[in-house]
Amino acid sequence: MGDGSVKELQSKAALDKLLSENQSGAVILHFWASWCEASKQMDQVFAHLSTDFPHAHFFRVEAEEQPEISEAYSVAAVPYFVFFKDGKAVDNLEGADPSALANKVAKVAGAVAAGDPAAPASLGMAAGPTILESVKDFAKGNSQVNVPASADKLKARLEQLVNSHPIMLFMKGTPEQPECGFSQKVVQILKKEKVQFGSFNILRDHEVREGLKKFSNWPTFPQLYCKGELLGGCDIAVAMHESGELKEVFGDHGIVDSNSTKADVKESGVGKGGVSGGSGLSAELSSRLEALVNSSPVMLFMKGKPEEPRCGFSRKVVDILKQEKIDFKSFDILTDEEVRQGLKVYSNWSSYPQLYIKGELIGGSDIVLEMQKSGELIKVLTEKGISHGDTLETRLKQLVTSSPVMLFMKGTPENPRCGFSSKVVNALKEEGVEFGSFDILTDEEVRQGLKTFSNWPTFPQLYYKGELVGGCDIVMELKSSGELKSTLSE
Repeated sequence: MGDGSVKELQSKAALDKLLSENQSGAVILHFWASWCEASKQMDQVFAHLSTDFPHAHFFRVEAEEQPEISEAYSVAAVPYFVFFKDGKAVDNLEGADPSALANKVAKVAGAVAAGDPAAPASLGMAAGPTILESVKDFAKGNSQVNVPASADKLKARLEQLVNSHPIMLFMKGTPEQPECGFSQKVVQILKKEKVQFGSFNILRDHEVREGLKKFSNWPTFPQLYCKGELLGGCDIAVAMHESGELKEVFGDHGIVDSNSTKADVKESGVGKGGVSGGSGLSAELSSRLEALVNSSPVMLFMKGKPEEPRCGFSRKVVDILKQEKIDFKSFDILTDEEVRQGLKVYSNWSSYPQLYIKGELIGGSDIVLEMQKSGELIKVLTEKGISHGDTLETRLKQLVTSSPVMLFMKGTPENPRCGFSSKVVNALKEEGVEFGSFDILTDEEVRQGLKTFSNWPTFPQLYYKGELVGGCDIVMELKSSGELKSTLSE
């Protein structure tokens, strides 16, 4: 049971415990930031509401200091409120809106006393006109101050920023003078890795600060990028540094520490990876890895799943495979440490993702991207006899043979959208010919492609066993000469 005051929430574990213990109560979280005026104003309203609803639990969460909680509830801007009832999140509220906050609190926490109209009266009593007015004024002023020039301009600016250096850190403060412990930690890690990096002080630019949270779908800072892809925040950078993976990722993207020369950047290229002699892997693990890399003609070892990649580089390779319409299977290396470490030795390739074609290593995201751009990726698949993409010609061949008698028309047989198509449909029906049809108005690619494919510039087009019979005039001639049915049943 709450005691009418706002408490600080210190960890995700504390929240989980609280929710499991309060299966029948209300819990309200206020995600705030010390730099945000609207947060401070709304916090006063929040505190007053906590005294009005003593049976509910009110907690303050400093959004950027508690990344695990912020990420769990997709907090991208403050002030932000999440409402829990019976241990489950039931509602949320973004922005400085005192009335909406009071109403939502009343909804999950119940009236002040049985039968009282809780929210408006409660808010009036609790907050008093001064706070209300200042919050409303601030919200009004704020909405004018923070309108970005345009969403597209901001997106272009953010893309330019994240790609401005091979390694780019968005932090609080500067590398010489970090203004939060998490930012300081990441700076120290990058210095230990002896790499050069660019940085951006997000405390100096509110538009970039808020925009980047949504752009990268990552609600807290610092944010570390490599070659324009988000690696993650402080926790991820620390874990990758300690496991040696950060060095590997930098190395595989051609970023070497400032003490070494760039001569020895490893790039396996197509099929160069393989088991090095005396790799030290057990026979059992070697045969398991061999079975895995050969378990599908195209096999991707990645962080996360294709629907939910857990790193920017994995996401990039998934996107490329989808763009090229390549069927592939994947393995989430985060679920199996033995495979994760073993495959680095097996393939002599130190980071992820890793793409294999017919059991041979192609490489990581940079190599796959280069191969896509140069057309090499499709070439390799073709050489290996792996079908990929519906090339338009393949698709058209499949379509024209999808039914023995096939009509490409405008509209459908029930609802033709041009007189010529209508005429051909009627002719076929009168002759009792069964036919399949395709509405070329629904697919511009098929509409244009078929003109070249059949060397026939207009529609409708009638096919029998994959061969073009002709358009409306030819069909009408065949019908009037009594040859239509026999032509379509030879």
